[in-house]
Amino acid sequence: MRKVVKFGGSSLASAEQFKKVGDIIRADKERKFVVPSAPGKRNPDDTKVTDMLYACYALAEEGKDFKDELKAIGERYREIIDGLGLTLSLEEEFKTIAQNFKAKAGDNYAASRGEYLNGIVMANYLGYEFIDAAEVVLFDRNGEFDAETTNRKLRERLENVETAVIPGFYGACEDGTVKTFSRGGSDITGSIVARAVKANVYENWTDVSGFLIADPRIIYKPEGIETITYKELRELSYMGATVLHEDAIFPVRREGIPINIRNTNAPEDNGTWIVESTCQKPKYVITGIAGKRGFCSVNIDKDMMNSEIGFGRKVLQAFEENGISFEHVPSGIDTMTVFVHQDEFMHKEQQVVSAIHRLAEPDHIEIEGDLALIAVVGRGMKSTRGTAGRIFSALAHANVNVKMIDQGSSELNIIIGVANSDFESAIKAIYDIFVRIQI
Repeated sequence: MRKVVKFGGSSLASAEQFKKVGDIIRADKERKFVVPSAPGKRNPDDTKVTDMLYACYALAEEGKDFKDELKAIGERYREIIDGLGLTLSLEEEFKTIAQNFKAKAGDNYAASRGEYLNGIVMANYLGYEFIDAAEVVLFDRNGEFDAETTNRKLRERLENVETAVIPGFYGACEDGTVKTFSRGGSDITGSIVARAVKANVYENWTDVSGFLIADPRIIYKPEGIETITYKELRELSYMGATVLHEDAIFPVRREGIPINIRNTNAPEDNGTWIVESTCQKPKYVITGIAGKRGFCSVNIDKDMMNSEIGFGRKVLQAFEENGISFEHVPSGIDTMTVFVHQDEFMHKEQQVVSAIHRLAEPDHIEIEGDLALIAVVGRGMKSTRGTAGRIFSALAHANVNVKMIDQGSSELNIIIGVANSDFESAIKAIYDIFVRIQI
């Protein structure tokens, strides 16, 4: 068996955390490929190394002196290296970084150095081969990730390698320019490596023991999720669940590789398994609840709308012309509602309204702001009668007014729209009816 293991910033924030990671890797000889993030916060008042690098490079870009800031970053790594008892020196690496900062190599390059340096430290500590992600994770000339070329090149590079460390978060374009994924992108790198080596499992180690049914900032000690499918996770991630980067699913999904979310500080916990499909019956009807505030709805009315060919396309064209993406489009016989992010829409609302009138000639348009969307997700809903009824009953008892409901044909999720002010009350009511009452 081959396992790819990725460790987040909190798992590698200090020498003490590095030792925990080393123990975890050495405890299982199948953990052959390691993807590290940059060092995270050592305490709540600390600063992540990635943020230190951004701030340092900002000074360089302005032509200001950044020696002290770069020295502070070097001290973070020196503290880890000394704590691990290594003889490694990163002095030459920091000289190169300083030169490239002065040459204004770009903030993508700057941000990537946290993972790059941590990869060197990790490889030295474990005795594994170090492979620079810029050599094997490739982006095209437009800056888009080139999945197939990367998979081919990475597979060839790792074919005869027994153990290796590949830094997360970044790669390089055709001309060698360093390019990063979005924040949390080390999760994606781990998934890419798992696909390339056809791993049996992709372990993603962080500071929590997997996914929770609901946000612990809203629900006190919510139940954990033992097993979740790729599709369920995609729905929850899209609506704000942030344990794993949502794009990390795609590389392993096509290979059917399961992801296991584990806790570096509690390695005995089983965590959450993310799988393509399962015959395991979920503990509850729902798998999870997630949501976001800050939406608004654009309600379009027009008599006989349902018989007008192209009406929906014309409405959505008005949003496209103004560079606004939509979230959900529930509709009726003579009505169509488009949900959009309020902060993105509010500065262009009148241009959009004007465009809708010009393109679709509606009878009436009404805009409502300060809305929240909540996703109730679960593979168990498909085989359970009355799920929607229970949701509405719970919300009614909590005095929450439902503004919108949208259920996909897969019966995997139900999206509910409520006022921003009712957001937390709605999540608590749904959690109580499906989880607390069942415990």
